[in-house]
Amino acid sequence: MLYVKTPEEVLAMIDSEFAPLEGTEVVSLRDAMGRILAEDIAAREYVPDFDRSTVDGFAVRASDTFGCSDAIPAILPLQATVLMGEGADFILNEGECVAVPTGGAVPKGADGVVMLEYTEDYGDGTIGIAKPAAPGMNMIFRGDDVYPGKVILKKGRVLSSADIGALAAIGQVRVKVAKRLTVGVISTGDELVPPEVQPGPGQVRDVNSPMLEAMLTAFGCNVINYGIVIDDEALLAEKVSKAISQCDAVLLSGGSSVGVKDAACRIIESVGQLLLHGIAIKPGKPTILGKTGEKPIVGLPGHPVAAYFITKLFVQPLLGRLTGRDMTAYTVTARVTESISANHGRAQYHCCRLTRKDGQLYAKPIRGKSGLITTLAGADGYFCIDRDCEGLPQNAEIQVIITSGV
Repeated sequence: MLYVKTPEEVLAMIDSEFAPLEGTEVVSLRDAMGRILAEDIAAREYVPDFDRSTVDGFAVRASDTFGCSDAIPAILPLQATVLMGEGADFILNEGECVAVPTGGAVPKGADGVVMLEYTEDYGDGTIGIAKPAAPGMNMIFRGDDVYPGKVILKKGRVLSSADIGALAAIGQVRVKVAKRLTVGVISTGDELVPPEVQPGPGQVRDVNSPMLEAMLTAFGCNVINYGIVIDDEALLAEKVSKAISQCDAVLLSGGSSVGVKDAACRIIESVGQLLLHGIAIKPGKPTILGKTGEKPIVGLPGHPVAAYFITKLFVQPLLGRLTGRDMTAYTVTARVTESISANHGRAQYHCCRLTRKDGQLYAKPIRGKSGLITTLAGADGYFCIDRDCEGLPQNAEIQVIITSGV
């Protein structure tokens, strides 16, 4: 019999039992994509470092253009022309204008730029302005983007391509990041054969190892796949000990339910501490969590869908805890396309596909049993039916956690 904990209790246990690891390293921007920041990043300078134009046109003092129109243009002498890549270290005179390109520097005294389309060059050194400029129009001022001391990226953030661009803009060419975790993956079961092998009678291909390796790699981990171990406690204990010595965390796939040949709990207790066996969740109830020192050992259900959800819901937050990673989930609001019954007493998770109709987002549940991997293929995300809810009616509003491409 399993004495289960709720999902909330499991996440609280992860926070209390595990702490961020100390390891960090400094990498170049070229190697920083997808890495986890180990410190806040603050700007040391102004970006941009000068007032600049966002359009091709003429920099003006806005007050010199008030009231102008096509019929009565403001006629301003052209004081100077600023070329791209040049500074504008002079002051714009009252009643005059300066030609500036998109991205070009704007001289002091100017507080607006009129687009070229609303001007006319009379050819005698004067420019006709047919549209008044408001203060700040078509300009970016010094420090509008960032200024010295402004924190632009927080510790724990997973660096994106846009973040790399922001770091380049402030001249931060090397960043301190959390070291990549090394996670060991072990599949167990007499019935398993590698994916490249044709299964014989009573055999199935090992789905979980490739799936978990892909999930963990996408999450930023280094993965060591220890292959398939038959249901032999001594062999499994030897493999687990080897994985513990080489990895920061170990995932066992299969052997987590209560049965004669299931030795995962005994092995975890022999090398460390068993923290839980069973979560009030469907799929994935017979999940195991243990630790040896500061290293977590997770016993995943053998069914692929259950292993997938447990990895998403608990293993990734656990690994995020070890690396100090921001684990913000991205959700969308949708309406379920059909009624769904739920197993009272356990949080129930469903994969779904998203479609849009008449401006409304709809989530179509993907029906299937926990052993059928095709219930995951093609899913855009998943949603949860709370354990104190017996189901959802058609068109009920839900929150879908997006997983496409991960």
